[in-house]
Amino acid sequence: MYKQNPRRQLLALVFSVIVSITSGSLFAQLGGVGQSMQAFQANCAVCHGENMEGAALGVPLLGELRHGDSFDEIVASISKGFETAGMPPWRDTMSVADIRNLALFITETRANVNYSDFNYDTPIEIPQGLVESELHNFRVETVIADLDAQPFSIAPLPDGSILLTEKKFGVRVIGPDGEKSEYLEGTPQAYSDTYKIAVDQEWGVGWLFDIKPHPNYEENGWIYLYFGDRCSDCNEVSRQSGQPVSMNKLVRGRIEDGQWVDQETVWETDLQYYSVITDVAAGGRITFGEAGHLYFSVGMKGPSNYEGIQDLSTPWGKIHRIYDDGSIPEDNPFTDREDAYQSAYTYGHRSPQGLEFNYTTGDLWGTEHGPRGGDEVNRLQAGRNYGWPLYSLGMDYDGTPVEYGRELGIAFELSDIEQPVVDLTPSPAVSSFIIVDSDQFPEWEGNYLVGSLKARSLFRIVIEDNRLVHRETLLEGFSRIRDIEKAYNDDIYLLLEHNAGSQIVRLVPEA
Repeated sequence: MYKQNPRRQLLALVFSVIVSITSGSLFAQLGGVGQSMQAFQANCAVCHGENMEGAALGVPLLGELRHGDSFDEIVASISKGFETAGMPPWRDTMSVADIRNLALFITETRANVNYSDFNYDTPIEIPQGLVESELHNFRVETVIADLDAQPFSIAPLPDGSILLTEKKFGVRVIGPDGEKSEYLEGTPQAYSDTYKIAVDQEWGVGWLFDIKPHPNYEENGWIYLYFGDRCSDCNEVSRQSGQPVSMNKLVRGRIEDGQWVDQETVWETDLQYYSVITDVAAGGRITFGEAGHLYFSVGMKGPSNYEGIQDLSTPWGKIHRIYDDGSIPEDNPFTDREDAYQSAYTYGHRSPQGLEFNYTTGDLWGTEHGPRGGDEVNRLQAGRNYGWPLYSLGMDYDGTPVEYGRELGIAFELSDIEQPVVDLTPSPAVSSFIIVDSDQFPEWEGNYLVGSLKARSLFRIVIEDNRLVHRETLLEGFSRIRDIEKAYNDDIYLLLEHNAGSQIVRLVPEA
């Protein structure tokens, strides 16, 4: 079994997490992001303008680009050049990594994705009046405002109320009239002692994650709650570091008279896997599938951003599958291996953000943060390897390709890695999503509504035969979108997070 190094874990808390879990604003400026900015000013600004506004010798790089505006197209333009137009090919004077970093800087600037700003304080821009889109026009209606700055999940209930998890505090019920309850008594404890290191983002351990009613909730009343189970002086890592540690844990319970009752543990790991790594890295999403299956994500909660993720004997960097009572399905992909975590369904995941089961196709889907570039929408197939930390379409924050396999001593073929169905580069900081099945938005049937954090946008993505065929931005520069859920009456809700007060809003179709 995998053995953790406590001292290394503590160092990881200060370094590895900063660089690789967050958008790494300070380190990014000193590393790959800063290098690409300098490369642009030194090599490109004289022709294209210091702010990409264009100059006498070159066209603007903002707005429409003649030779394509995707990341790959911009890489090709920089590499090959256009000598007839006076632009030299840069492939002879720049490395492949330098060209990719430069292309990332250009695409990030074009998309207004600033790696020094997480947009926690950027005002929420609720559209006034009708929002026009390709297939449905709609309005955005506020259900409730002035929520805690760090919510994680919403779960509509049949009576029109909404369950809400606030990471650091507890579970509330938002009534059909928009009133919020006190925190439910009896839920697992949430911890509010957070800290910041170099970046404008709070970190901590012992947070609440996803909450979901059972598919047969109206009959059995079960509600599933996923959280960071925290303890102190409970394993070698905690004792040697002097810090509390946490690890994902899944329970179920019922709500009676404002209290959480009948709690049962559905899934937990051994204490040896609890770590000081912030719960920002935890993944923390759950979803139900067919035949009583329950899926949940565990992110980079190991000793660093890359250790243990390719190791099937650890829970980190995996999507897990169990039955709704916690038992292990016999047809899980690794049950025939004594050295494998029996609940593991897929592996090689960096920072899972969304998880949904497509009941029409019978497929599991997930969204995931890449490093700098390489956010993903993945079709999650049993037993497959999704690449981290061996390979990514994004670049590491120090400006180098993702190649941790060399450090880990793992050889692989690219064909061994399952590639994303949708590559989101530059990274919008993809978040939660739903697969639309709503009578209120019939033209979106089967489409994916995907939220984002840093880009503050809502995307509609069309996937056919497991391939991306269309993408539309429904709301741009709107808000950090933490969660998206469909209600029993087919309403679509968005959970928006903001330092001055988070909100729940509803998409209302044009009458």
